[in-house]
Amino acid sequence: MRGIAALRPLWDALMLLLFALLVVDVLGAVLPGVGGLGLPGGFAAVLYFAVPFAVLTLVVGAAPTTPEREPVVLAPPVRGRWVSMNGPGQQLPSHGTRTRGQYAAIDLCSPSGPATPPIVRFALRSSRPEEYPCFGESIHAMAAGTVVRVRDAQRDHRARNTWQGLALMMTFEALVREAAGTGRVLGNHVVVDHGDGTFAAYAHLQRGSAAVAVGDRVETGEVLAAVGNTGNTSMPHLHVQLMDRASVDAAAGIVMRWSDLGLTGELDPALEAFAKDPARSAVKGMPRNGEVFTSADPSSNA
Repeated sequence: MRGIAALRPLWDALMLLLFALLVVDVLGAVLPGVGGLGLPGGFAAVLYFAVPFAVLTLVVGAAPTTPEREPVVLAPPVRGRWVSMNGPGQQLPSHGTRTRGQYAAIDLCSPSGPATPPIVRFALRSSRPEEYPCFGESIHAMAAGTVVRVRDAQRDHRARNTWQGLALMMTFEALVREAAGTGRVLGNHVVVDHGDGTFAAYAHLQRGSAAVAVGDRVETGEVLAAVGNTGNTSMPHLHVQLMDRASVDAAAGIVMRWSDLGLTGELDPALEAFAKDPARSAVKGMPRNGEVFTSADPSSNA
Protein backbone atom coordinates (compact mmCIF):
# COMPACT_ATOMS: atom_id res chain seq x y z
CA MET A 1 0.00 0.00 0.00
CA ARG A 2 2.84 2.39 0.83
CA GLY A 3 4.50 1.68 -2.52
CA ILE A 4 1.27 2.48 -4.36
CA ALA A 5 0.81 5.69 -2.37
CA ALA A 6 4.41 6.75 -3.06
CA LEU A 7 3.65 6.65 -6.79
CA ARG A 8 0.79 9.13 -6.46
CA PRO A 9 2.47 11.69 -8.79
CA LEU A 10 2.40 9.01 -11.52
CA TRP A 11 -1.28 8.20 -10.93
CA ASP A 12 -2.12 11.92 -10.98
CA ALA A 13 -0.29 12.36 -14.29
CA LEU A 14 -2.10 9.39 -15.82
CA MET A 15 -5.47 10.74 -14.69
CA LEU A 16 -4.66 14.10 -16.29
CA LEU A 17 -3.67 12.34 -19.51
CA LEU A 18 -6.88 10.31 -19.46
CA PHE A 19 -8.91 13.49 -18.99
CA ALA A 20 -7.10 15.14 -21.91
CA LEU A 21 -7.81 12.13 -24.14
CA LEU A 22 -11.47 12.26 -23.16
CA VAL A 23 -11.67 15.94 -24.10
CA VAL A 24 -10.01 15.27 -27.47
CA ASP A 25 -12.37 12.40 -28.19
CA VAL A 26 -15.48 14.41 -27.27
CA LEU A 27 -14.38 17.38 -29.36
CA GLY A 28 -13.75 15.06 -32.29
CA ALA A 29 -17.29 13.73 -32.00
CA VAL A 30 -19.13 17.03 -31.73
CA LEU A 31 -17.05 19.51 -33.71
CA PRO A 32 -16.55 19.17 -37.44
CA GLY A 33 -12.95 19.33 -38.54
CA VAL A 34 -11.55 18.28 -35.19
CA GLY A 35 -9.91 14.89 -35.27
CA GLY A 36 -10.97 12.51 -32.52
CA LEU A 37 -9.29 9.33 -31.32
CA GLY A 38 -11.30 7.06 -33.57
CA LEU A 39 -12.76 5.12 -30.64
CA PRO A 40 -16.02 3.21 -31.11
CA GLY A 41 -19.14 4.93 -29.86
CA GLY A 42 -21.73 3.84 -27.36
CA PHE A 43 -21.00 1.59 -24.39
CA ALA A 44 -17.58 0.59 -25.72
CA ALA A 45 -16.40 4.20 -25.69
CA VAL A 46 -17.54 4.58 -22.09
CA LEU A 47 -15.49 1.54 -21.08
CA TYR A 48 -12.37 2.94 -22.74
CA PHE A 49 -12.41 5.78 -20.21
CA ALA A 50 -14.51 4.59 -17.27
CA VAL A 51 -12.51 1.47 -16.46
CA PRO A 52 -9.03 3.05 -16.32
CA PHE A 53 -10.48 6.10 -14.54
CA ALA A 54 -12.03 3.84 -11.88
CA VAL A 55 -8.73 1.99 -11.42
CA LEU A 56 -6.76 5.23 -11.11
CA THR A 57 -9.30 6.59 -8.62
CA LEU A 58 -8.67 3.55 -6.43
CA VAL A 59 -4.89 3.79 -6.53
CA VAL A 60 -4.90 7.55 -5.94
CA GLY A 61 -6.88 6.87 -2.77
CA ALA A 62 -4.38 4.28 -1.51
CA ALA A 63 -2.89 5.18 1.85
CA PRO A 64 -0.64 3.32 4.29
CA THR A 65 -1.55 2.96 7.96
CA THR A 66 0.41 2.60 11.18
CA PRO A 67 -0.33 0.39 14.20
CA GLU A 68 -2.63 1.96 16.77
CA ARG A 69 -0.75 3.85 19.47
CA GLU A 70 -1.30 6.52 22.07
CA PRO A 71 -1.26 10.06 20.66
CA VAL A 72 2.19 11.63 20.49
CA VAL A 73 2.29 14.61 22.84
CA LEU A 74 3.79 17.72 21.23
CA ALA A 75 3.90 21.45 21.84
CA PRO A 76 1.31 23.55 19.94
CA PRO A 77 2.60 25.21 16.73
CA VAL A 78 0.89 28.54 17.46
CA ARG A 79 0.61 31.05 20.29
CA GLY A 80 -2.39 32.96 21.61
CA ARG A 81 -6.03 32.43 20.59
CA TRP A 82 -6.79 30.23 17.60
CA VAL A 83 -9.64 28.25 16.05
CA SER A 84 -9.54 24.61 14.98
CA MET A 85 -11.07 23.05 11.87
CA ASN A 86 -10.84 19.54 10.42
CA GLY A 87 -8.82 18.27 13.38
CA PRO A 88 -8.51 15.04 15.39
CA GLY A 89 -10.53 16.64 18.20
CA GLN A 90 -13.55 16.31 15.88
CA GLN A 91 -12.96 12.95 14.22
CA LEU A 92 -10.47 10.56 12.66
CA PRO A 93 -9.58 10.68 9.81
CA SER A 94 -9.68 14.41 10.50
CA HIS A 95 -9.68 15.49 6.85
CA GLY A 96 -11.86 12.59 5.72
CA THR A 97 -8.90 10.75 4.20
CA ARG A 98 -5.71 8.92 5.14
CA THR A 99 -3.87 9.98 1.98
CA ARG A 100 -0.82 12.26 2.10
CA GLY A 101 -0.30 11.56 5.81
CA GLN A 102 -3.45 13.54 6.70
CA TYR A 103 -5.03 11.01 9.06
CA ALA A 104 -4.77 13.32 12.10
CA ALA A 105 -4.01 16.66 10.41
CA ILE A 106 -5.53 19.90 11.69
CA ASP A 107 -6.25 23.35 10.21
CA LEU A 108 -5.82 26.49 12.32
CA CYS A 109 -6.88 30.10 11.82
CA SER A 110 -7.40 33.14 14.02
CA PRO A 111 -10.79 33.81 15.63
CA SER A 112 -12.95 35.97 13.41
CA GLY A 113 -13.61 39.61 14.18
CA PRO A 114 -15.65 42.48 12.71
CA ALA A 115 -13.05 43.08 9.99
CA THR A 116 -12.50 39.42 9.06
CA PRO A 117 -13.79 38.65 5.55
CA PRO A 118 -16.76 36.26 5.40
CA ILE A 119 -16.16 32.65 4.43
CA VAL A 120 -18.20 33.12 1.24
CA ARG A 121 -19.61 36.36 -0.17
CA PHE A 122 -21.20 37.76 -3.30
CA ALA A 123 -18.48 39.84 -4.94
CA LEU A 124 -16.45 40.02 -8.13
CA ARG A 125 -13.09 39.65 -6.34
CA SER A 126 -11.95 37.53 -3.44
CA SER A 127 -10.33 38.98 -0.33
CA ARG A 128 -6.59 39.64 -0.10
CA PRO A 129 -4.69 37.37 2.32
CA GLU A 130 -3.54 40.43 4.30
CA GLU A 131 -7.16 41.00 5.35
CA TYR A 132 -7.08 37.90 7.56
CA PRO A 133 -5.72 38.31 11.11
CA CYS A 134 -3.66 35.08 11.09
CA PHE A 135 -1.78 35.95 7.89
CA GLY A 136 1.89 36.40 8.76
CA GLU A 137 1.56 34.94 12.28
CA SER A 138 4.53 32.89 13.50
CA ILE A 139 4.57 29.09 13.31
CA HIS A 140 6.58 27.23 15.94
CA ALA A 141 8.22 23.80 15.92
CA MET A 142 6.12 21.26 17.83
CA ALA A 143 9.23 19.26 18.78
CA ALA A 144 12.98 19.38 18.40
CA GLY A 145 14.41 17.90 15.23
CA THR A 146 16.16 18.42 11.91
CA VAL A 147 14.62 20.28 8.98
CA VAL A 148 14.44 17.96 5.96
CA ARG A 149 12.36 20.02 3.51
CA VAL A 150 11.71 23.70 2.94
CA ARG A 151 9.61 25.20 0.15
CA ASP A 152 8.63 28.88 0.27
CA ALA A 153 8.72 30.29 -3.27
CA GLN A 154 5.02 30.00 -4.15
CA ARG A 155 3.09 33.26 -4.04
CA ASP A 156 0.24 33.91 -1.63
CA HIS A 157 -3.00 34.00 -3.58
CA ARG A 158 -6.28 35.68 -2.79
CA ALA A 159 -8.84 33.84 -0.70
CA ARG A 160 -11.46 31.75 -2.45
CA ASN A 161 -14.35 33.40 -0.62
CA THR A 162 -16.62 34.34 -3.51
CA TRP A 163 -19.05 31.80 -4.90
CA GLN A 164 -17.35 31.75 -8.28
CA GLY A 165 -13.89 31.56 -6.72
CA LEU A 166 -14.90 28.68 -4.48
CA ALA A 167 -16.46 26.82 -7.40
CA LEU A 168 -13.32 27.32 -9.47
CA MET A 169 -11.12 26.12 -6.61
CA MET A 170 -13.14 22.92 -6.16
CA THR A 171 -13.11 22.05 -9.85
CA PHE A 172 -10.52 23.32 -12.32
CA GLU A 173 -8.01 24.63 -9.77
CA ALA A 174 -8.21 21.43 -7.73
CA LEU A 175 -7.57 19.36 -10.87
CA VAL A 176 -4.55 21.45 -11.85
CA ARG A 177 -3.03 21.35 -8.36
CA GLU A 178 -3.60 17.62 -8.09
CA ALA A 179 -1.92 17.04 -11.43
CA ALA A 180 0.99 19.29 -10.44
CA GLY A 181 1.67 17.15 -7.37
CA THR A 182 1.57 17.31 -3.60
CA GLY A 183 3.86 20.36 -3.49
CA ARG A 184 1.19 22.45 -5.18
CA VAL A 185 -1.48 21.13 -2.81
CA LEU A 186 0.57 21.89 0.31
CA GLY A 187 1.90 25.13 -1.08
CA ASN A 188 4.94 26.42 0.78
CA HIS A 189 5.81 23.97 3.54
CA VAL A 190 8.41 22.80 6.04
CA VAL A 191 9.00 19.20 7.16
CA VAL A 192 10.89 18.44 10.40
CA ASP A 193 12.35 15.04 11.32
CA HIS A 194 12.02 14.51 15.09
CA GLY A 195 14.49 11.63 15.08
CA ASP A 196 12.06 9.18 16.69
CA GLY A 197 10.29 7.96 13.57
CA THR A 198 7.87 10.90 13.43
CA PHE A 199 7.89 13.86 11.04
CA ALA A 200 5.88 17.08 11.21
CA ALA A 201 4.67 18.91 8.12
CA TYR A 202 3.63 22.58 8.29
CA ALA A 203 1.80 23.71 5.14
CA HIS A 204 0.30 26.76 3.31
CA LEU A 205 3.14 28.99 4.55
CA GLN A 206 3.67 32.62 3.58
CA ARG A 207 6.00 33.18 0.65
CA GLY A 208 9.56 33.91 1.71
CA SER A 209 8.78 33.46 5.41
CA ALA A 210 10.86 30.33 6.08
CA ALA A 211 13.22 31.03 8.98
CA VAL A 212 15.01 27.68 8.62
CA ALA A 213 16.90 25.76 5.94
CA VAL A 214 17.33 22.07 5.16
CA GLY A 215 19.78 20.56 7.63
CA ASP A 216 19.07 23.08 10.40
CA ARG A 217 18.58 21.78 13.91
CA VAL A 218 15.50 23.30 15.56
CA GLU A 219 14.31 23.22 19.15
CA THR A 220 10.76 22.99 20.46
CA GLY A 221 9.04 26.34 20.04
CA GLU A 222 11.51 27.76 17.52
CA VAL A 223 9.94 29.87 14.77
CA LEU A 224 9.86 27.99 11.45
CA ALA A 225 7.88 30.30 9.17
CA ALA A 226 4.64 32.32 9.01
CA VAL A 227 1.03 31.52 8.18
CA GLY A 228 0.26 32.15 4.52
CA ASN A 229 -2.22 31.33 1.80
CA THR A 230 -0.41 29.06 -0.65
CA GLY A 231 -1.45 25.75 -2.13
CA ASN A 232 -4.97 24.35 -1.94
CA THR A 233 -6.46 26.94 0.42
CA SER A 234 -9.68 28.93 0.52
CA MET A 235 -8.27 31.37 3.09
CA PRO A 236 -5.05 31.84 5.10
CA HIS A 237 -4.52 29.12 7.69
CA LEU A 238 -1.95 26.66 8.99
CA HIS A 239 -2.29 22.99 8.07
CA VAL A 240 -0.11 20.80 10.30
CA GLN A 241 0.21 17.03 10.57
CA LEU A 242 2.36 14.31 12.11
CA MET A 243 3.45 11.37 9.94
CA ASP A 244 5.87 8.45 9.74
CA ARG A 245 7.82 9.49 6.63
CA ALA A 246 9.36 12.68 5.28
CA SER A 247 7.71 12.01 1.91
CA VAL A 248 4.12 13.19 2.29
CA ASP A 249 2.82 10.97 -0.53
CA ALA A 250 4.22 7.81 1.06
CA ALA A 251 3.48 8.76 4.67
CA ALA A 252 0.94 7.39 7.10
CA GLY A 253 -0.55 9.88 9.51
CA ILE A 254 0.15 9.66 13.25
CA VAL A 255 -2.23 10.92 15.93
CA MET A 256 -0.93 13.84 17.98
CA ARG A 257 -2.12 15.75 21.03
CA TRP A 258 -0.90 19.17 22.15
CA SER A 259 0.24 19.97 25.68
CA ASP A 260 -0.49 23.20 27.56
CA LEU A 261 -3.66 23.80 25.55
CA GLY A 262 -6.63 25.78 26.86
CA LEU A 263 -9.93 24.51 25.46
CA THR A 264 -12.41 27.33 25.95
CA GLY A 265 -15.56 25.61 24.68
CA GLU A 266 -16.25 28.84 22.78
CA LEU A 267 -17.32 28.51 19.16
CA ASP A 268 -16.18 31.00 16.56
CA PRO A 269 -19.34 32.64 15.14
CA ALA A 270 -18.09 32.39 11.54
CA LEU A 271 -17.48 28.64 11.89
CA GLU A 272 -20.34 27.74 14.21
CA ALA A 273 -22.24 26.16 11.32
CA PHE A 274 -19.47 23.55 11.00
CA ALA A 275 -19.49 22.71 14.71
CA LYS A 276 -21.03 19.43 15.85
CA ASP A 277 -20.54 16.90 18.60
CA PRO A 278 -17.17 15.12 18.31
CA ALA A 279 -17.24 11.62 16.85
CA ARG A 280 -16.37 8.57 18.95
CA SER A 281 -12.96 8.51 17.25
CA ALA A 282 -12.12 12.08 18.36
CA VAL A 283 -8.91 12.64 20.32
CA LYS A 284 -9.62 13.90 23.83
CA GLY A 285 -7.85 17.12 24.71
CA MET A 286 -7.84 18.48 21.15
CA PRO A 287 -10.26 21.22 19.98
CA ARG A 288 -13.30 20.32 17.90
CA ASN A 289 -14.48 22.06 14.74
CA GLY A 290 -14.93 25.78 15.24
CA GLU A 291 -13.67 25.75 18.85
CA VAL A 292 -11.49 28.58 20.11
CA PHE A 293 -8.44 27.46 22.08
CA THR A 294 -5.52 29.18 23.72
CA SER A 295 -1.86 28.27 23.64
CA ALA A 296 0.81 29.68 25.93
CA ASP A 297 4.54 29.67 25.27
CA PRO A 298 5.83 26.29 26.58
CA SER A 299 9.48 26.96 25.72
CA SER A 300 11.97 29.69 26.33
CA ASN A 301 13.16 29.19 22.73
CA ALA A 302 9.86 30.43 21.26
